[in-house]
Amino acid sequence: MAKNLTNDDVDVVIVGLGWAGSLMAIELAQAGLKVRALERGPERPPSDFAYPKPADQYAHAIRNKVFATPKDAALTVRYNAGETALPTRKWGAFAPGTGVGGSGLHWTGVLIRPTQTDIKLKTYADQAYGRGKLDPEMRIKDFPFTWDEIEPHFDFFDKVCGLSGNTGNLKGQIQPGGDPFEGPRSNPYPLPALQDTLNSSLFAQTASKLGYHPFPNPSANVSQAWTNPYGAQLAPCNYCGYCSKYPCLNYSKASPQTTILDVVKRMPNFDYKVNANVIRVELHADKKTAKGVTYVDEAGNTVFQPAKIVILASFQFANVRLMLLSGIGKPYDPVTETGTIGRNYAFLSNGSATLFFKDKHFNPFATAGATGEMFNDISPGNFDDGIKLGFIGGAKIHSSQSTGAPIGAALPKGTPQWGKGWKEGMVDWYGRSMTVGITTTCMSYRGHFLDLDPTYKDPWGAPLLRMTFDWRQNELKLQRYLRDIVLKIAKELGPDAINENFLALDSHWDITKYVSTHNVGGAIMGTSPRDSALNKYLQSWDVHNVFVPGGNAFPQNFQANPTATIGAITLMAAKAIKDQYLKNPGPLVQA
Repeated sequence: MAKNLTNDDVDVVIVGLGWAGSLMAIELAQAGLKVRALERGPERPPSDFAYPKPADQYAHAIRNKVFATPKDAALTVRYNAGETALPTRKWGAFAPGTGVGGSGLHWTGVLIRPTQTDIKLKTYADQAYGRGKLDPEMRIKDFPFTWDEIEPHFDFFDKVCGLSGNTGNLKGQIQPGGDPFEGPRSNPYPLPALQDTLNSSLFAQTASKLGYHPFPNPSANVSQAWTNPYGAQLAPCNYCGYCSKYPCLNYSKASPQTTILDVVKRMPNFDYKVNANVIRVELHADKKTAKGVTYVDEAGNTVFQPAKIVILASFQFANVRLMLLSGIGKPYDPVTETGTIGRNYAFLSNGSATLFFKDKHFNPFATAGATGEMFNDISPGNFDDGIKLGFIGGAKIHSSQSTGAPIGAALPKGTPQWGKGWKEGMVDWYGRSMTVGITTTCMSYRGHFLDLDPTYKDPWGAPLLRMTFDWRQNELKLQRYLRDIVLKIAKELGPDAINENFLALDSHWDITKYVSTHNVGGAIMGTSPRDSALNKYLQSWDVHNVFVPGGNAFPQNFQANPTATIGAITLMAAKAIKDQYLKNPGPLVQA
């Protein structure tokens, strides 16, 4: 029979034990606080996936073995507020993680920073675009910190992960072989770049010939043995090709397990519980402070965990939903534009051209998740065409060879999808293709938001999160512009056949096809409680002992992968808690 239980008091309770939760755990435990993490999913010990266990493409990449299931983490989706949202039954466009390590266990490992323009996008837009040039429904914002404030935390997270790559801007001096558009780094990359494969070498040569500035993908698949600032050791990548959607078999990909958890688990003032589904943050009567969280354990017991500080460090969706369920902040209303919880949701779009060559073999099994080259020339502030054409945004344009796994291998258009024809196509074309792709920005809009669904509920009777989102013309115009650049590169490479996959100007968002899991917004950071949920230290404006690190804090999506920024803002928040909040609990920024 299920019971109502109460745990012993702790200084800090952390909800979620992925990247943000693990960083908060070790930083606050090192400060001497008693820290307890609550993870919704199961334990993920390295013994479950490290050598000699083989990689299993069907289990991990097809059946999503280390992902959350829609049964436990579904949300409902609609294009606009006039439609009835329907629940996800199977992951498609994105696939959030669960269990210890979260999405940090199965990510690809591309660890790239945003540019200085990305973090001050509203300022750039106001200066570069005249009135009426952009969609009036757009709601982009600046991040509430400067480059100089956030860069030391990027730098430290680089070292935590053993970032491998080529430095492009060292203390204001442009370096050969790196990204000339990156913000100044206080230190070089910790490790040299991964080895190029044939496709990335061809791409880099061609992009350079066309006047672009390619550089190796910044990689958290480490190129050499590395010991990070916490004392955790990573082994050099052996280019097995099983990174995205897989735990690393070789202890070579930075993840919470390989960089943090083995260290913090040995600290006597830290512990964690798995299969602990937090359903609510409990507030004091004044609604200005939290007294802990309530979760349901594996046995079905309802458990209250008292704590002085609450850290919501789950996936972006889960953080926003938990704030809504707990009454932390006012829900966003897109009609009146009042309220803050749920506003500024953004996703992103991908597109690609797959090039087939009869006379080349790319050896796709010799690769790492982040193997490849990219260039950042077509990002906000780095090119003028967007201003002329009336759209804002950009993309990292890249050629990446992330896996050689055969299921879903690219074949020329017209090849049968099964049977003898498919087998013959695999014989003729497997390993003879490369891809030139885009990962784009996505602006936030008045009508793109998250709220609680009025109809559908989870297994515990609480409303599911509802997403309202579709492509806007700004993002579709950007796609068509980027398509021309990609096809220009492709033509220069001279393939025998090309498959292209880009959005048309009349496209709607397709939730059934995987894009990425780079979901952002919903509980954003800002300078005012009027239009943001969190201050610059990820502290709730409304409940001062609740901090919410994650992609939820981004006011829009930039073309860089989000993990580096999630790590940096989490570390900045942890430092503020240690240096300021513990000495004088209360709002760290005055409204």
